Amino acid sequence: MNENQKFSIIDRAKSFKYAFNGLKLFFINEHNGRIHLFAAILAIALSFCLKLSAYEWIAVLLVIAMVIIAEIINSAIEKLADVISSEYHPKIKTVKDLAAAGVLVAAFVAVAVGLIIFLPKLFACIG
Repeated sequence: MNENQKFSIIDRAKSFKYAFNGLKLFFINEHNGRIHLFAAILAIALSFCLKLSAYEWIAVLLVIAMVIIAEIINSAIEKLADVISSEYHPKIKTVKDLAAAGVLVAAFVAVAVGLIIFLPKLFACIG
């Protein structure tokens, strides 16, 4: 962007349009995106059923966002790497593996938070 370019509401609105298009593409085209969306919907539904506190809601929503953001970044890195080289390259493999590891760590943390919040409430409902 040119430093002398003036602020434009239209340009800002277009940037939101591009971002929403990215979300649409992510959830339509990425299998893992749909899996994470399904898990997020289940977690949110369970959160409503178990009447989470405000802090519990914050934790659940943050880890949902963390996993989805990590998967979006991972998908973007994979797509870019595939454009750079369609052939196998050990450094590109390393980059893809590192990006996937970020998603894995985010997912593990989300599961841990979910267990900490949901298990006691589920046991209380059962017992």
